[in-house]
Amino acid sequence: QEQLVESGGGLVQAGGSLRLSCAASGRTFSTKTMGWFRQAPGKEREFVAALSWSGGASYYAGSVKGRFTISRDNAKNTVYLQMNSLKPEDTAVYSCAAAVRSLNPTIGENYDSWGQGTQVTVSS
Repeated sequence: QEQLVESGGGLVQAGGSLRLSCAASGRTFSTKTMGWFRQAPGKEREFVAALSWSGGASYYAGSVKGRFTISRDNAKNTVYLQMNSLKPEDTAVYSCAAAVRSLNPTIGENYDSWGQGTQVTVSS
């Protein structure tokens, strides 16, 4: 069983930056893909970014491309989401997820483990 714990959420002004962390523990050797998703009140969960653990290939939603960067620290079994030029519409609960199969990384149903989520609020 793999456990994921997010941290780094908080309140930031528009145009500011924030870095989210997702620490993985347990059976991390089975992980092939790590992803970030977000959900705002009244909206469906949406894909944000993903990273292929073995090859390092990254994927981004069009709404965050050029502003967000996903990265990893192998020694710490941690994946990060660096968020720059934040906008009020980025406000949401951000969750990280791990998948043991190499399926479409933009689909939440393809992931096997999820963190509890961390709140990100961007003020005007």
